[in-house]
Amino acid sequence: MALSAAHRRLLLVDNGVGAAAFNFALNGAIAWLLFRSVTHVPLWGGSSVAGDTLVTAFLLPFLTCLIVTRLVARQVAEGRIPRLSEADRTPSSWSRRSPLSRGALLGAASVVLAALPVVAALALSGSAGLALWSFIGFKAAFAACLAAIVTPLVAWWALLRASG
Repeated sequence: MALSAAHRRLLLVDNGVGAAAFNFALNGAIAWLLFRSVTHVPLWGGSSVAGDTLVTAFLLPFLTCLIVTRLVARQVAEGRIPRLSEADRTPSSWSRRSPLSRGALLGAASVVLAALPVVAALALSGSAGLALWSFIGFKAAFAACLAAIVTPLVAWWALLRASG
């Protein structure tokens, strides 16, 4: 499979590096807005590192599926991104699912595969929580890493769907 330069840019730059940078800034800002009145964010509880990490791990892929699927479809329809050639299209049950279904499944998988291990590692380290700015950095970095992994997958499935 030889993807065009436009496809590589879509997947690696726009939805890889770009998504990571966007989510770093967005989630850092969200963390500051939600927790700015405290000096310490506890590991457990209603407003906590664990709770926020679990919610982020679900919502980021879920919303990404809804948004990126639509953006990629529009770019393909307008001719800004070429359709995949027949040879480059590999059948995928993920690309045939609705964005809502993909988002829910990918969000659940992200909770299990990304958030739970990170929260477990924090708990096993004996951490009682994080100072505000440490938490802001943690949330921003977690979201950036998750976006760098999830968003190119979502863009690929959207490109497959739009090319079909």
